[in-house]
Amino acid sequence: MRATSIGHAGIFIETRQGTILCDPWFNPAFFGSWFVFPRNDQLPHPLRDEILHPSYLYISHLHGDHLDEKWLSENIPRNTPVLLPGFPTNELERRLRSIGFDTFIRTENGIETDLGDGLTVAIHVETSITDGPAGDSALVVSDGVHRIVDQNDCRPSDLHALRSHGPVDQHWIQYSGAIWYPMVYEEPAETMRQLIDLKVESQFSRALRYVEALDARAVVPSAGPPCFLDPDLFRFNVIDGDEMSIFPDQTAFLNRLAATGRDGVMNVPGTIIECGAEHEPRHPFPVDEVRSIFTNKRDYLLRYQSDYLGYLDELKASWEPPQPNLVGRLKAWWEPLMALAPTLCSAVGAACLLRAGDTDVLIDFPNRQIRAHAGEPFGFRFDIDRRLVETVVAQNAVDWSDKLFLSCRFTAWRAGSYNEYLYNFFKSLSVERMQRTEAEAVRKIAPPPPSDEIRIGDHIVERYCPHRRADLEVFGESDGTTLVCTLHGWKFDLETGRCLTAEDRQLRVRRAES
Repeated sequence: MRATSIGHAGIFIETRQGTILCDPWFNPAFFGSWFVFPRNDQLPHPLRDEILHPSYLYISHLHGDHLDEKWLSENIPRNTPVLLPGFPTNELERRLRSIGFDTFIRTENGIETDLGDGLTVAIHVETSITDGPAGDSALVVSDGVHRIVDQNDCRPSDLHALRSHGPVDQHWIQYSGAIWYPMVYEEPAETMRQLIDLKVESQFSRALRYVEALDARAVVPSAGPPCFLDPDLFRFNVIDGDEMSIFPDQTAFLNRLAATGRDGVMNVPGTIIECGAEHEPRHPFPVDEVRSIFTNKRDYLLRYQSDYLGYLDELKASWEPPQPNLVGRLKAWWEPLMALAPTLCSAVGAACLLRAGDTDVLIDFPNRQIRAHAGEPFGFRFDIDRRLVETVVAQNAVDWSDKLFLSCRFTAWRAGSYNEYLYNFFKSLSVERMQRTEAEAVRKIAPPPPSDEIRIGDHIVERYCPHRRADLEVFGESDGTTLVCTLHGWKFDLETGRCLTAEDRQLRVRRAES
């Protein structure tokens, strides 16, 4: 069995029983903000032909850097069997059916599915609302001899679940940023530097925890980072290392792996990694050229950019122009959804001002109203190009996190700390999604008593993090006064249980008896 990188989270897995094409992404995503890095529009010919006729297709989740609907519709036969994660909603299936796919192999969360002749797959799903109501997933593939884990950017709270199927030959894992925070926020330079350093460290620490738990023979950095070719966003590329960005490339993670005594596998689109004792990669061009992509990154990106400046100009010209009565259209769409989610709206706790060009829209969560802003106070603010707002409104986009915020084409401000319920609202702009989001808010705000406790140092704490239920027996680290959940970097005061990262979380904690 072997796996070939096709860029970002894209993997082409070859077994004696058949092939699996995972998360093929080729077209720039998120309003032309994200491009595949290193570029994958020049794959070697045999590989380009082979990936067009896979035995199976696997799409981990709905985000645009994993589900490239345009490329799939133009390149993959519609009768290709799709390995479908066991998500709580059928949004992914509906999206794939809308472009013509009609054969689905449904799987159950974490349960191995026999595809025949000793080939098995197990798809583990992550269904926190924070990842969007449709969820995220990771794939475990075994040909009866070897095993590959494609974790991409899925973050299961049970580290050991992916290892439960047996020893792992290759572990493909995300390590870099995949969000707009904190770069789009208005912060002093010194504060921004601290926030970015903390975010990067949290990303690396989280990835290393999974690496330790799976203990694979080969670790393959995957699923990022993207690169930013638009001159307006070029600053988000980490080139010299001191940029205000959470997108370090794989060389930084490979160095972190090496510091722990583990060797990672540098890869570019077209790199082939065989399952076996050595795992020596075969690159599509000489290894010196592979390294040059990272050592001469600025020149590489500028050459890449020059090929796409015309594309970016045409893309921006296609964005929707302003249409009449934006406030009224949002009011008709969102107020019925807010009525479905009183707990979530109360948890947001303040109004949000959406400034879209010359139109200021107040999203009044406490009163569950949408109206033109008339000077009322607000706790959150987004400044977004009116054309981008009009485009996602015209698309009736039910997940603005995916369709808009990941573009990083906006600025933001907030009066207090992070409020996940605000973003959960923007990820849930349909009745189906909002009902699930409200149910999750009710569960989190009035949770049942903890069923399990663990000891960390001199304290007894609830076993599962109140942020996203990560197992603190695995992810928890204590310095005696502060507990850090390294899955997402959230911190708690061990004397009071107070969350130091956000205001709406409390850890149940007490001192252990001597």
